[in-house]
Amino acid sequence: SVRYDADLDAYFVSNINGNPSVKDGNGFIAQVDAGNTSSVKVLVQGGKNGATLNAPKGLAVVGDTLWVADIDAVRAFNKRTGAVIANIDLRPMKATFLNDVVAGPNGAIYITDSGIKFDDKGGMTHPGQDQIFKIVGRKASVAIKSDSALKSPNGIAWDGANGRFVLGPFADKVVTGWKDGDTTVTPIGTGPGGYDGVEVLSDGRILVTSWADSSVQVIANGAFRKVVANVDGPADIGVDTKRNVLAVPRFTAGRVEYFTISK
Repeated sequence: SVRYDADLDAYFVSNINGNPSVKDGNGFIAQVDAGNTSSVKVLVQGGKNGATLNAPKGLAVVGDTLWVADIDAVRAFNKRTGAVIANIDLRPMKATFLNDVVAGPNGAIYITDSGIKFDDKGGMTHPGQDQIFKIVGRKASVAIKSDSALKSPNGIAWDGANGRFVLGPFADKVVTGWKDGDTTVTPIGTGPGGYDGVEVLSDGRILVTSWADSSVQVIANGAFRKVVANVDGPADIGVDTKRNVLAVPRFTAGRVEYFTISK
């Protein structure tokens, strides 16, 4: 995952560093200077300075707090120092594969659980539940649980203009909208499927990454258009709102690539 923070003018990049389902303690989060992407430092390292990080994925920034999805726990760090703020265990709620994180308009944190698991050979199964968790303060709850509606929810983004969250399911071709409190979702548009990263641009367009055809798609009025091609394993994207740059983490290639977003 890549998350841009305008305050620091930097990207945070989560690094699984191994099997995405294994608690190996060696995950880390890098900080990249958005103005000079060759300038990289490690902000948080699993096993150092009291930090636990196994396979960090989705990221969200609220004030000075960096929220991180980590298999079956949500972790919070100071975005400036990397100091540990909180570790919230979601195992009692049967979390299996926490994936993306977003802050809602009221400051609550929302986390998708794709319900999947990877074995030691990289094979994927779906032993868990498709659900979205909500954290208010340090208290977690299940906001929605539905395999039929969520279909391995992966990417999640807040769409302020429409007062909804945009969901990118990994196991479906339909990008959907969801409002907290609803028990189902509404279709936004149908594209290639296998979605991962989701971002809503300031003009209302939606960007999604697709593992199905190794692309980044833009959705406008429900219609999909491919804007970046040939990016295999396109994971959870970030948008530099200062420079209008899209950062695409390529899961299988182990690198981040940058693209200018057209108006």
